[in-house]
This record gives sequence, C-alpha cells and structure tokens, in this order.
Amino acid sequence: MKFERVCLGAAEGHILGHNVSHEGRRVLKKGRRLGSEEVVALARAGNEYVYVAMLGPEDVEEDAAALRIGRALAQAGSVVLKPAYGGRASLCAPGHGVLAVASDTLLELNLLDGVTLATLPSGCAVGPSQTLATLKVIPFALPETIVAAAEAIAARGPLAFRALLQRRVMILVSGGASRRPRLFEPYRAALAARLGGLGQRSVDAAYVELAADPEGELAAAIAAQLDAGIELLIVVGETATMDADDLAPRAIARAGGTVDVVGAPVFPGNLLLLAHRGPSLILGAPGCVRSRARNVVDLLLPRLLLGERLGRRDVAELGQRGLLEESGSGEPPEGPGDA
Repeated sequence: MKFERVCLGAAEGHILGHNVSHEGRRVLKKGRRLGSEEVVALARAGNEYVYVAMLGPEDVEEDAAALRIGRALAQAGSVVLKPAYGGRASLCAPGHGVLAVASDTLLELNLLDGVTLATLPSGCAVGPSQTLATLKVIPFALPETIVAAAEAIAARGPLAFRALLQRRVMILVSGGASRRPRLFEPYRAALAARLGGLGQRSVDAAYVELAADPEGELAAAIAAQLDAGIELLIVVGETATMDADDLAPRAIARAGGTVDVVGAPVFPGNLLLLAHRGPSLILGAPGCVRSRARNVVDLLLPRLLLGERLGRRDVAELGQRGLLEESGSGEPPEGPGDA
C-alpha cells in the first residue's frame, strides 16, 4: 500500500486518506473508496489534490483483515466476534465467565505492524455480551503476509473465555445468638449479590450460633455442609482470621479440611482464608465483604467458582494490584478485625 497526495484526476479507485470538509461541513469521510461521484464532490468543494491510499494486489483492506484476524481470535478463545467498520472488531463474552489472557501471545500479536488488540485484564469476571477485547487494524490495508501471520498467532489463543457454571454454594455466617440480626442479612445479601452478578442463580445461607464450644460448633457446621456436597463454602461472621491457629482455621482442620492460605496482600481484604476438603473449596471472607466496594473476594471469587484451588503464590501475586482504587467507597469496616 502506498499513501500519497495525488491530483483529483488520479484519485478515482483509491481510498480517501483524510476527512475532507468545506465551509464547516464534512464532504467525505476518510476510508471511503473514491468513485466518479466522490471525485466530483471533492472538486466542487475546491479540492485539486487529496491524500489517498493506493492498494496493491498483495494488500487486504482493513475491514477484511480485521474480520479474518477476529474470526481466528473468536474461534480459538470461544468468544463472540462483532465486526464493526474502519478496521475494528470487538470480541465479546458469550455468557458469565472469566477472561484469560496469554500475555506473551498478546504481545507477539501487537508487535506485528498495523495490528493492535486491547483486552481487559486477565482473570477478570465478565458477563454476557461484555466486550473483552477490541481489535483495530491501523492502516487502510495490510499486506497478506501480515494478515496471515496475525491469523496464525490469533489461532494460538491470546485470549480465552472460561465459562462459569452453576455451583453448589453455601454462605455460612457465624456469631453469637444475640448478633444474628446484625450479622446474617448484611453478609448474606452482599455475598448473594456478588454471586448473582457472576451468574449463580441459587445460593443458600445459614447461621451458626457460637456458644460454649465455638470451635466445635463451627467445625460441625462446616463438616455438615461439605458432607452435603457443597462445592464452595463461604465462611463469614465473627471469625475473621488473624492467625493460622485462629478459630476458623482450627475448625476447618477439625472438619477434615486443609488450610491453604491465611492473609492476602489486598486492601480491603487482608484477613483472607482459603482452604479445601477434597474437591470442595472454602473461602474465609473478611468483614469488608459486607461493603459494596471492591475487595479481595471480588478478585478471587470468579476463580473459585471455576473450581481453581488457589495456593499461597496465587494470592501473593495479587499484591501488585492489591490496593484497590475503590477502597474509599461503600460501607466502611467496623474495626481492624474486619479489614
């Protein structure tokens, strides 16, 4: 492709390189292939010369190039392609899920001349029809060699959609009998809303009264839920975990579970606990989960619903983006133990 300034007599058949206006009104928009009518309109607007893109036999026009690369991305990533115009196409989510981005492959694609793909962050939760990435072919055309190379890279899956399936989820709120009115509904409502936003249509909740033997009572409740086949158990209430030997970790161990992580480099949400028993996952959520503000649970819940068993490294890697911008909004925690 050549980009040149030519006289109007030589412009027909080529692509207009820039918008052309006359007396405050746009005459023609860039990217339009010029025919005889367009040339006449340009002449009436007082133009003797225009910038045009001259395509060669080896060039693929921007929309056709974007469509080919977009189709390869959509097929490899199990996403929906929505072609637009002007060399742009969008890749959208087919449902509730999590976006995975292969950063090295994405970089390789973006290093090709004239090809750009901008994505949402890897690991973020997405909903039906949400835009995951935008593909833009920068010039009016790309050489066939570049388009073919981009298709090959796209076929390796720089982005992928992982669907969130329906899970058996239980919210287990614990605390003293007199605290139930202040604990149960705030925790249940906040977590149910988050889970509903991730496509989980049926979420149960229960309250465990802690009295003479808190560890034993909580352990019994945890064991009963896991024995019933709960896939994700969310433990909240007056049991925020401050130490690996705290009440909740001891109760989980007593119920036959294994504690994987205590604490997270995320604020709000430092007092996180992750555990498992067999295939069942356990999330000990801090008190900040009652707030609408983003916290550690929003970062981890989509991955837990995918069935991922997360370890210390997975949580430690959250530190670089762990100071959440929205931490100053929403309902504040009641005290240090809720962080």
